[in-house]
Amino acid sequence: MPVERPAPYSPLDIQTIADRDTWNALLRPLPCANILQTWEWGEFKRRTTGWTPEHLAFMRAGQVAAAALLLTRQIGPLRVIYVPGGPALDYTKISLVAAVIEALQHLARRRGAIWLKIDPEVPAGVGIPGEPDARDDRAGLAVSSILHQRGWRFSASQPQFRNTITLDLTRPADDLLMSMHQSTRRKVRAAEKKGVTIRPGTSDDLPLLYDLYRITGERDGFLIRPLDYYRDAWGTFMAADMAHALIAEFEGTPLAHVILLHFGQKCWYFYGASSSEERQRMPNYALQWAAIQWAQARGYPVYDFRGAPDVFNDSDRMWGVYEFKRGFGGEVVRHLGAWDYVPNSPLYWAYETLMPRVLGLMRRRGQHPQPA
Repeated sequence: MPVERPAPYSPLDIQTIADRDTWNALLRPLPCANILQTWEWGEFKRRTTGWTPEHLAFMRAGQVAAAALLLTRQIGPLRVIYVPGGPALDYTKISLVAAVIEALQHLARRRGAIWLKIDPEVPAGVGIPGEPDARDDRAGLAVSSILHQRGWRFSASQPQFRNTITLDLTRPADDLLMSMHQSTRRKVRAAEKKGVTIRPGTSDDLPLLYDLYRITGERDGFLIRPLDYYRDAWGTFMAADMAHALIAEFEGTPLAHVILLHFGQKCWYFYGASSSEERQRMPNYALQWAAIQWAQARGYPVYDFRGAPDVFNDSDRMWGVYEFKRGFGGEVVRHLGAWDYVPNSPLYWAYETLMPRVLGLMRRRGQHPQPA
């Protein structure tokens, strides 16, 4: 990806946006626009985890050059700020990156935050390190250099997946099918032959979606929240036409589901669940193929499987899921991950040291900690 040569930057005019439609409309066309930067995500985090959302548009010459949803949380006398999946801007424009970073640093200092975390979907490279097709991303390296120069730290706390697998949906559907691993393609076809059918889900299916998710959590050993949390999360985005559910069935019995979130230039595979019944019918393979076709039909150029291992070997907890995803023929993308700006180092150290212990204690007691 060509990278603009560094150049002096002019200060940006920062405007606060207080209207949902205005915010989503200005965010949608920006490079690196993310579902986690939408108005709906900010309001969802306000209701469920106590973050206060704020929507900032960075203007240059009267045009929107960047956007950032800021989530702020007050913990006693401490204040932290998080920009989930953002900010959204063209990261090949190095002078713009520098200007936005400088503006965010100034805001964090002025507000007395102990840290400010950004988490943009900026590629650091593609492919698996050590393999012949792996390569670094020039823009990602340039952004990393800017962050280092300005004293940012690679965060020990990574709220989102750093690595993922993406699929180029600008190719014909037949090409996508043929680019799958042979065993994956065979299982997709076997699911149809074995009577698996796919139907869209609606808000009326939310209890069903939750039941399958609960079964998956019990089987795979991860905690889930109460139904109302997911009714809010899934229902809100469905109502905004930013979420789409697909349900796999056999003879009318639900076997599995996926929930896709979509915005800007991407469709993300965000949630998936399955029962323990009829697994030999390969419902999950049929679901992913249906999801890919749906995203392509809606005009999204990229399908993001959202999640790949941090370490690419079978010791990683995500290895099994990764092998399933990579069978669909996508490309591994390694992102820069989350970075922290730290105006107050002692308080930052205390927060980063003590908070994981508190969250661990809550998990052991069966409570539901509220992550970013």
